[in-house]
Amino acid sequence: MVSCAMAISYLDRQTLPWAIKAIQADIPFSNQVKAGLDSAFLITYGLMYVGGGMLLDRLGTRRGFLCIMIFWSLACASHGLAGGVMALIVSRLLLGIGEGGGFPAATRVVAEWFPVSDRATAMGIINAGTAVGAVIAPPLIVMVLTHVGWFNLAEWRWVFFLTGTLGIAWAIWWWLTYRSPERSNTSSLPPDQPELKISLASLLKHRETWAIVGAKFLSDGAWYFYIFWLPKYLFDAFHLDIKAAGSIGWIPYAASGVGCLVGGGSSSWLLKRGMSVNKSRKLALGLSAALMPWVMLAPQIQSIGWVIFVFSLAFFGQQSWSTLVMILPTDMISKRAVGTLAGLVGFGGAMGGVALGQVVGWLRDHGYSYTPALVVSGSLHIAAFILICVAIPKIKPLHLSPKH
Repeated sequence: MVSCAMAISYLDRQTLPWAIKAIQADIPFSNQVKAGLDSAFLITYGLMYVGGGMLLDRLGTRRGFLCIMIFWSLACASHGLAGGVMALIVSRLLLGIGEGGGFPAATRVVAEWFPVSDRATAMGIINAGTAVGAVIAPPLIVMVLTHVGWFNLAEWRWVFFLTGTLGIAWAIWWWLTYRSPERSNTSSLPPDQPELKISLASLLKHRETWAIVGAKFLSDGAWYFYIFWLPKYLFDAFHLDIKAAGSIGWIPYAASGVGCLVGGGSSSWLLKRGMSVNKSRKLALGLSAALMPWVMLAPQIQSIGWVIFVFSLAFFGQQSWSTLVMILPTDMISKRAVGTLAGLVGFGGAMGGVALGQVVGWLRDHGYSYTPALVVSGSLHIAAFILICVAIPKIKPLHLSPKH
């Protein structure tokens, strides 16, 4: 169920990048404005990542996830009503508010239902849902843009209406189906003993918290650049139309889905064969980061096939990395605060996306190629891995002060 939610999340956030040419035909805007639309989403997304995590720790998983999904689905549909740039900005802000709680909710589900040895695999399966949504997005959006124009509304508006409807359908399914382990007979875990709540201040006292947030800031700066700018890169660098770009643009996202499963699965495999949590997580993280620098070669490659290949390596490595980074909170703190820490981690990632996205928009509007952005993005995961190794010598549970 959570994998489906993540698929819808990534389908929703891919609507603007893939429909951008059709939208710009009705509402013209520059690369810097395009970056501003991405930043509007990421700013509220990052803030709500923190707020959503705290909300879930208060409301519980079932009620919290329901509220989050309904809100972001309505926000996605609201893009279809936009009449100008300001309306699009408002819709992006609202979408970020809603989607910001998605991964904290997913992390909490994993912490509720799975033992430590299986959590990376479970998160990998959930994270693979992001790839499903992103793979579906290009052909689905192309189909809507070329075949759907009901009630004399522009085709791009229906892209947002239809994807918003999918989220509402999921919310109904979730409410009718999901129960917490304490109320279900199918959980493999014994019910947790009551725990005192952990304060945000207690989390922030630990350098390990700052290290994970910092690593996510670096690595997600690259990731959001890839997912928000890959369609436009294909349009600009190879002068592809929407049909041609959509026919191949799904391939890196498919690779990202495989990366989710390989990253989480490999770490769990190592754990079950006796390797420590610290070594199994770091080995898988290091191998994932090693795949990222290859994307720097893209500007020198003339073949569209090879460009898609190096982006596929980057997408594979990123989502393998992301699966492991998002499972670190469950390795280090109790369920009572896992949503809050996951929220802080997501906030760091979103702010990284804002920073690099704004730089790329400015560079493109001032005549620069994509080369500087690809060189920077290809090095960020290596820097993030070094940060984790230096600041977290050993991945282990933190001693946190309870909130009185």
